[in-house]
Amino acid sequence: MKQNQNQKIENYARQLRLPVFRKHFLDYAQQAVKDKQSHEEYLLRLMILEQDERTERRLKQRVKRAKFPAQKLLQDLITEELPTDGADKLPMLQRLDFIAEGQNIILSGNPGTGKTHIAIGLGIKACLQDNTVLFTTVPRLITQILESRSDKTLRLLESRFEKYDLVICDEFGYISFDKQAAELLFTHLSLRVGRKSTIITTNLGFDRWKEIFGDEVLTAAMVDRLTHKAIMVNMTGESYRVKESKKLAGL
Repeated sequence: MKQNQNQKIENYARQLRLPVFRKHFLDYAQQAVKDKQSHEEYLLRLMILEQDERTERRLKQRVKRAKFPAQKLLQDLITEELPTDGADKLPMLQRLDFIAEGQNIILSGNPGTGKTHIAIGLGIKACLQDNTVLFTTVPRLITQILESRSDKTLRLLESRFEKYDLVICDEFGYISFDKQAAELLFTHLSLRVGRKSTIITTNLGFDRWKEIFGDEVLTAAMVDRLTHKAIMVNMTGESYRVKESKKLAGL
């Protein structure tokens, strides 16, 4: 009879999509008897366990859906190797207050100084605090915009893009693009200004952004929109890869 009841509990738990409850209800029941717990205490323990597992699964899904190219955690950064401004501002950035305030972050400097690592690390931490995050490169984003425009799904792409709590746009300035692509990118990024946070990593100073957009007026507008109340982080310094090469060479 008891075995039949247990089977029914398992079946109901499966139908109600309570995998943790189904897996642990017997063990917890036996422990509840030993600890002389009430029925309410027993059920509460199971409910907390189920909720904790669901939360963990949801946060892992947030990280997966963000499409990070690698798992670069903030704790893996060697702070002493970062450019001075990056090292100084990292503790403040790690609080993630900029997300709630809808502030942008601009990480600018030469390649190999930790810009992308910091951006991904902040993104992963944001996911684990239950924020929605998207990681993309600027070339990939432009391709998506152009493709969705031809497929007449641009509005859907814009709707999704503007709702993310945090968007990370990597490799800003690695390639230039024509006026149409520049205008579309400007419109796309403007959807988030003042409401949602965007992290930009770029190897070019603002004085060289005209090389990307090819239009002085559009460049000025883009810089003005992205930098308004933004946190600017100067990541100019010696490349990690160059430092490692020097160490290997004994220099």
